[in-house]
Amino acid sequence: MTPLPRMFRRAGLFALAAVLSLTAAIGLGWWQVDGPGAERAAGKAAAIPSPIGDMSFSMVDHEGAPVGPEDLLGRSSMVFFGFTFCPDVCPTTLADISGWLDDLGSDAERLNVVFISVDPERDTPEAMAEYVAAFHPQIRGWTGSPEDLAQAADAFRVTYKKVSLDDDGYTMDHTASVILFDATGKFRSTIDYHEPREIAVPKIRLALGER
Repeated sequence: MTPLPRMFRRAGLFALAAVLSLTAAIGLGWWQVDGPGAERAAGKAAAIPSPIGDMSFSMVDHEGAPVGPEDLLGRSSMVFFGFTFCPDVCPTTLADISGWLDDLGSDAERLNVVFISVDPERDTPEAMAEYVAAFHPQIRGWTGSPEDLAQAADAFRVTYKKVSLDDDGYTMDHTASVILFDATGKFRSTIDYHEPREIAVPKIRLALGER
């Protein structure tokens, strides 16, 4: 039998690698969404929030309207903590969230999507309004006083810390995961920073009550 030309052998290897990569991604997605990994994620609930209905805090949204936990009930919710001066994690995550919402299509309207500021000193409602306008229109910005933030962060079990910079400015360290709840306010899962879309979107659909 005549050996295949090298270029065809190489193309075959590339095709095999692509199939194996896709199979691995699908397998990982199943493991984290419907398989044993989903049980492990649920096991993290002790470090994440209790049901939203048990929370107590008050803030304002980027339009200046008062908001609180009650505004996250009745629809599934996606919550992310960050700040407008964030150099990379926050804009990257909000861009990812925008992409996930685009993938959901009209189902995105069934979600509360909230970006909560960990930098109340600089993130006024006006600053939040300008910032979230650069992303998906479903995303709402919430902010408040330092006391308001402390209550909200404690309710969601997230951490944040002010870090001084050499130029006398500061930045904020904070929890970078997106937190998912179902329509009753029960914690469902988290989406980690840079988690692949083929895993993130099915997690959101599970929070929406889909399989």
